[in-house]
Amino acid sequence: MNLSFREKASYGVGAVGKDWIYGIVSGFILIYFNTVVGVSGTFTGILFLCARIFDAVNDPLMGIIVEKTQTKMGKFRPWLLIGTILNAVVMVAMFSVPSGLTDTQVKVYISVAYLLWGMTYTIMDIPYWSMIPAITESGKDRENISVIARSCAGVGAALAAALTTVLVGALGGSDKRVGYSRYVLIVAIFFIVAILITVANVKEKKTESKKSASIKEMLMALVSNDQALVVVVGIIIFNASLYLTQSLATYFFEFEVGNANLYSVFATVGGGAQILSMMTLPLFRKKFDCKKILFIAISTTIFGYVGFFVLSSLGIYNLVALCIMAVIIFIGFGLATVLTTIFLADTVDYGEWKNGQRNESVTFSLQTFVVKLASAISGFLAGVGLDIIKFNKDLGTSQTAGTITGLHILMTVIPMIGLVASIIFFMRKYRLTEDYLKKITTELKERNTKE
Repeated sequence: MNLSFREKASYGVGAVGKDWIYGIVSGFILIYFNTVVGVSGTFTGILFLCARIFDAVNDPLMGIIVEKTQTKMGKFRPWLLIGTILNAVVMVAMFSVPSGLTDTQVKVYISVAYLLWGMTYTIMDIPYWSMIPAITESGKDRENISVIARSCAGVGAALAAALTTVLVGALGGSDKRVGYSRYVLIVAIFFIVAILITVANVKEKKTESKKSASIKEMLMALVSNDQALVVVVGIIIFNASLYLTQSLATYFFEFEVGNANLYSVFATVGGGAQILSMMTLPLFRKKFDCKKILFIAISTTIFGYVGFFVLSSLGIYNLVALCIMAVIIFIGFGLATVLTTIFLADTVDYGEWKNGQRNESVTFSLQTFVVKLASAISGFLAGVGLDIIKFNKDLGTSQTAGTITGLHILMTVIPMIGLVASIIFFMRKYRLTEDYLKKITTELKERNTKE
């Protein structure tokens, strides 16, 4: 079931589009709502969390809907296409908040828009990642497509980080509201084209479980998949830590360093390191198992955080030094991101072996939910944290010493605590070793042969 170059490339192109969109939201929605639209950080943070409470029901339900879908296009591609178009439209609306609205009207507008964005992103994201175990088998082919998808997703995230600040200024001049609206419209069009390429060229090749499970059976299988839940918890803690830094890095460069465009350089260097690290996973796999690589990756990221904290606390804003820390941080982040996708894909096989049901979409609905939840948690911490440290956008670079110190703690110390907690939890709880997975794969093949 080896994938052709065309299929791999087409699958990767879709990841670039969808993660460029996601990178804009995860990295810039807080600063857009806060400093452009004028909504408080606390309100925005609470909005993020409330939307995720809804997703706790919405995302698994969407996974079940995808799992039950039967069309000539398969069960993944129809929803991938529908979700992309809807999400692109909502994305443009969310970053085009009309001027002249009252404070209450603005809050209602962004609340509805953000909730709809999360819903439509779910419709698209779940079938995209669910295709991995449906078009590959456990082993090198799955690792390869995971590396390609995550590397391309890294490209999309890097484009968002590197280009957003620059292009918003170029397209809107001094009017950031106009700049964001025009910029997001361009990216949304690219997003649709990218996913169309994926839909046209990537098809599921594997016949799924012949047993038609009920909704209750699917949910019970999901809950009983203990290893999937372990991966999920690890992803939440790990991603929330990194997203917190990304959300506040824009504030750091604009209001502390005094040059928002330097964030684009910082993010480009970090994004490049992330992409390269993802591509090196096959090399690491020749010497280490996945769990050991994960430990090395997260330890590397923590080391980078320590360096960044020391530099910022000493007031050293040398761009070269900061970029070196970005490289160290994102090298670890890139490797860990690919690994979590592989781990989750492997839990699909484990779930089928344990429960007799192969529910790719339901399992990967967890990834969609937890990535958004991690973003919401980081957004909540950042939004509330900014109010606690008394950040005032009207003061520009003249923030108080206490505010600056608080920003450093929010950006680095809290994420380091989260990273340490994530690696301790995962190393203790995740038990799908390579030998264990080989045993599972062999037994599943024997079962299918008998059937």
